[in-house]
Amino acid sequence: MTALEVRDLNKSFGGLRVTRTVNLSVAPGERRLIIGPNGAGKTTLFNLITGELRADSGSMMLFGQDLTREPARRRAHLGLARTYQIITLFPGETLLRNVTLSLLGLSRLRWNPIVRIDRQSELLTKAHAALARVGLGHLAERPVGQTSYGERRRVEIAMALAQSPRVLLLDEPFAGLSIDERRDVLTVINDIPRDVTIVMIEHDMDVALEFAERITVLHFGEVIVEGTRAEVVEHPRTKEIYLGE
Repeated sequence: MTALEVRDLNKSFGGLRVTRTVNLSVAPGERRLIIGPNGAGKTTLFNLITGELRADSGSMMLFGQDLTREPARRRAHLGLARTYQIITLFPGETLLRNVTLSLLGLSRLRWNPIVRIDRQSELLTKAHAALARVGLGHLAERPVGQTSYGERRRVEIAMALAQSPRVLLLDEPFAGLSIDERRDVLTVINDIPRDVTIVMIEHDMDVALEFAERITVLHFGEVIVEGTRAEVVEHPRTKEIYLGE
């Protein structure tokens, strides 16, 4: 059984076709990298997988369960979590509250308009544990607005991990980071256990290639190359389209 299976996925916006019969098969525990130039359709693919966009045709499976017609909220309950290319945090709230709110979205408590989040011990315990996993436990009570950009990237990863995902989608987690911050984030990602399958979009090839076991290259919404690191880096289509050779 595959962890994530995408079959013949298509998506157009008006006359612009952004996803062209994409097929993707990711094994349980795999570390998959998706690369491609700007406009290749990488983030659109993630949005289709998570249900934030509805595909025109094709299907998606998560550990054998059909996701194709499931709403985004249901996909999260089934074990799919993601981070975003543009950081989506509440800057005036603490790190702990941001992570707790991400957990609230998967809890029945979200329907309670008078719930006191600061009294939900189970959620708070999980949120503290998630922050500790990304090395930010000591900053739990600090407002997001008083943290560095690299720390905010790690908060987003903590929010995703707090949801106990089976498949984690990372959308350019190293974007805008300094060399030291990239090292810290890569350490966090490498420490994620193998019971979590990871699919990552990234432009920083040096860091990304260190992470990836298999690589998928997208160009104009179409898979043009797929294989191991060595196979993809040496493939003439990769050099032509992604590396500009």
